[in-house]
Amino acid sequence: MSKPKVFEKPTGVKDYLPHAVSKLRRIERNVLECMRRWGYEQIITPTMEYYDTVGVASATSDQKLFKLLNQRGTTIVLRSEMTSPIARVASSLLKESPFPLRLSYHANVFRAFEEEAGRDAEFFQTGVELVGDPSSEADAEVIALAIASLKAAGVPSFKIAVGHVGFLNGLFGEALPDRPEEQENLKAHLLQRDHVGYRDALKKLELEDNVRGELEGILRLRGGVEVCEQALSLSRSTDAQAAIRQLCEVWEVLAAYGLQEHVLIDLTMIGDFSYYTGMTFEGYASHLGFPVCSGGRYDNLLAQFGRPAAATGFALKTTRILEVAEGDESEENRVLVVYGKESRREALHEAERLREEGLIAVTEKADALEAVLPELEAEAAEGPFVHRGMTFGSLVVYGQEEEGQQ
Repeated sequence: MSKPKVFEKPTGVKDYLPHAVSKLRRIERNVLECMRRWGYEQIITPTMEYYDTVGVASATSDQKLFKLLNQRGTTIVLRSEMTSPIARVASSLLKESPFPLRLSYHANVFRAFEEEAGRDAEFFQTGVELVGDPSSEADAEVIALAIASLKAAGVPSFKIAVGHVGFLNGLFGEALPDRPEEQENLKAHLLQRDHVGYRDALKKLELEDNVRGELEGILRLRGGVEVCEQALSLSRSTDAQAAIRQLCEVWEVLAAYGLQEHVLIDLTMIGDFSYYTGMTFEGYASHLGFPVCSGGRYDNLLAQFGRPAAATGFALKTTRILEVAEGDESEENRVLVVYGKESRREALHEAERLREEGLIAVTEKADALEAVLPELEAEAAEGPFVHRGMTFGSLVVYGQEEEGQQ
């Protein structure tokens, strides 16, 4: 294997240049403030966790975990998601805190993918966990907050698709009893949104016509509250019917929020983490094929850390949102302060005053002020202008007369 060149970096990681960092921090700041207003308090957990605790509890498959050994030979993992670390904290440092807990976070997470897949090995997430509330009201709250967070992040147009793990588990258990491998194969196609592959897999199974019709019928179960009625008539499974009734309750709460326009029920939805036990959802932005947020209910995870509790939450895929978010730091708020040697003190004090007013002030000493001013003033007169690769909304000059007298 050849030695990497000095400018190379591992596959799947990125350098973020100033413009992207500014946008990322704006999204982070606005979303965390939105979450704070909903009563969620920010938490920070370590980048590294023990494999035997958080690593094992995580639903990330073992081959996708980044592992390393510490000096004692203990296996450590880089966190692959934030739900398991927060479950650890809720069961230990916060074990005396009464439920429900409302916690928020912004963090980088790590997952090892095949190099040819072209996916990020390190990316950012911003999300919440609502721990200790088993109600449909809690599920609706995190969906409503996900919608508010996407708006705060500057995502202009999106839809939230909501499903329920119990519906598919109940339907497949009823239609394909004692055939777990075939059930998992069908679920894998649904997880990948591969409906063609799903239909092909159904054709290869030995099924009665009415059963095949039921399993094909779920691909049409996408829409508003009417989908719940259609689903209730599709399966007699107790688990499937209970799941649909829960979704109807969540829909009723979302209707009280007035958010139906952003939400659709999609009963082909199946979360990509094995710890989901109930409602799951994904958010899709217009013109972007990948989800920009995902979440759901996970009522069994905290028991692995010794404090059984129901929980629900979501994560914004902040790195993906960078591609679609509108808005940016206003270039009009950036001021270029140019000064000559004799006016240094005056100019630097003015720059500090501008910063105290919330503006961005960049200072620059010009040895030959009169030589550079005509071009700068001409550009500034036409509106925002670019100087040394940075865009400014206005220009302030100190020392022009003094330089002219020299």
